[in-house]
Amino acid sequence: MEMSSLIDILVGVLFAGGAWWANGITREQKRIEILLNKTREDYATRMELRDDMSKVMDALHRVEDKLDKVLQRN
Repeated sequence: MEMSSLIDILVGVLFAGGAWWANGITREQKRIEILLNKTREDYATRMELRDDMSKVMDALHRVEDKLDKVLQRN
């Protein structure tokens, strides 16, 4: 085997390894972009969260009032 063919094989292996690495990086970047977009869609703003918590607290207060009425009857 001549030295030039050995160098050609080595360069080919290095190039193939670099292409495989770049492909993996590209796939990971696409996956992260998809997750970021999903996070943006599912993100609740502070005001939305405050409104939801207010609704939950109002419902709990109504339940508490009903329990107080039932306990006062007994």
